[in-house]
Amino acid sequence: MVYKFRVILDAEEDVFRDIAILEEDTLEDLHNAIVNAFGFDGMEVASFYTCDETWNQEDEIPMFDAGDIPGEQKIMSDYQLSDILDTENTKIIYVYDFINMWTFLIELAAVEEVAAGVIYPDLLFTHGEMPLDSGEKSFEAEHDDFSSEFEDDLDEDDLDMFSGDDSFEDYGFEENWN
Repeated sequence: MVYKFRVILDAEEDVFRDIAILEEDTLEDLHNAIVNAFGFDGMEVASFYTCDETWNQEDEIPMFDAGDIPGEQKIMSDYQLSDILDTENTKIIYVYDFINMWTFLIELAAVEEVAAGVIYPDLLFTHGEMPLDSGEKSFEAEHDDFSSEFEDDLDEDDLDMFSGDDSFEDYGFEENWN
């Protein structure tokens, strides 16, 4: 079978590519198809992330095994597309270049029979031009006000209690920093 994906760049302008790829191809094959479809040089690290129906990120599937024990962590080439995606689980997130954070929302749009004479993966449709940069990515905690959690009600005057106290040993830090 052939999986047809819409790969949408997470950006202000609409930029997406439709890609057809065989269901037995790997996530690494999909990674390569995305890199080619969007014109990247393929020299940066990338990862896929499983997600729920509302695009909440779950498990990472990296390009390389960066775990403490070699072979313990499964990577893109270990997963066929059909291992992760099907008619029930249609969404996955892709991040290319962890410095620029090019983020893509990928959705399985159709599962069809293989077409005779077509070489897969196949770029079916392109819309929009890639922006010059990936834009600002904001990673914020759910609770914005952490200051109250660490508030100790001390001010500068409270620290005067330590001045003139000879019970503290001087480790000579000032001379070590010169």
